[in-house]
Amino acid sequence: MARKQRKTMIIGWQEWIALPELGVSAVKAKVDTGAKTSSLHAYHIEEYTYNGAPHVRFEVHPVQRNQRITRVCEAKIIDYRKVKSSSGESEERPVIVTQLSLGDATWEIELNLTNRDYMGFRMLLGREALRQRLLIDAGSHFLHGRKTAKSVVQLYKG
Repeated sequence: MARKQRKTMIIGWQEWIALPELGVSAVKAKVDTGAKTSSLHAYHIEEYTYNGAPHVRFEVHPVQRNQRITRVCEAKIIDYRKVKSSSGESEERPVIVTQLSLGDATWEIELNLTNRDYMGFRMLLGREALRQRLLIDAGSHFLHGRKTAKSVVQLYKG
């Protein structure tokens, strides 16, 4: 029996993605095959209970080096995971599920939340988000469109 073929998208080592359910129109993501789960820069992380289930409210600065643009987001927590940071420290982080849009494709991913203020990228796209969907061309970037700083700021005005 032949395996069903799924169309595989080729991406560069960094891409502009959107997280529509969180109100994040564009965020520059670095593809990180060393990370299992994707990670989003979040701060003012506040956990609470809604209808008996754990939820989280947090803020995001989606644009690098711009602290004026902020999005307040809320989501259900599906898990807590110990994640080892690039500095080698282990941290337990809340994990949510949300939609990711890249090019003309949209799918659900798991995303852990942590303060990435001092990191070069606001988001890391980990292996689980890539699996059976994306191939990486490590020598390329922004294969699904470049954005200028000005055009990204415009996305958040209005």
